[in-house]
Amino acid sequence: MARQDQVATASSEGSGDGIGRKLRLRRTIKGFALQEVAERADISIGLLSQIERGVTTPSLKSLRQICAALDMPVGWLFDVPEGDHDDVVVRATARRGLTLGPKGMTKELLSPDTVPGIQMIRIIIQPGGSSGDQPYNNESGAKCGTVLDGTLGLEVAGQSYVLAAGDSFAFSAEKLHRFWCIGDQAVELIWVVTPAVY
Repeated sequence: MARQDQVATASSEGSGDGIGRKLRLRRTIKGFALQEVAERADISIGLLSQIERGVTTPSLKSLRQICAALDMPVGWLFDVPEGDHDDVVVRATARRGLTLGPKGMTKELLSPDTVPGIQMIRIIIQPGGSSGDQPYNNESGAKCGTVLDGTLGLEVAGQSYVLAAGDSFAFSAEKLHRFWCIGDQAVELIWVVTPAVY
């Protein structure tokens, strides 16, 4: 099997440590060796070790592959704040969040977990941050969203787009896609996916 190391963002500040710590804990609980998880996730053992130690932040694709290898939903990596939760409303103070490195992304889940058919996410991408250099896709569903602030680069099925605040998009989730921040201002957007992925 050919090994495909997914692009990851180096983090000198160790901001990926929270993610790495959670992945390492899950691997330990499952009784898996580093090599076993790396093989199952189709990434190098060195990359997995760096992610677990918080030295490197994984790309979204790598993160999904590692979580699949550990038999865990990616949603388990999101921090759950204290707050008011119910099956319909997610209060601003109760959003689950996930930070992917200082030059990466911050994601907040805006929709409750009780509706798995659709998921709404607030994403902030720092300058230089991206979903990764390699496009990825989902097995089914659709994605759409709108840019609230900054300039977003979006590639869908090999075609690139530049979106400004107020612009929106929609595409089949089966198409290869990736996205990134353009310029020196962070991008803020609302991203909606069907079905839920976290």
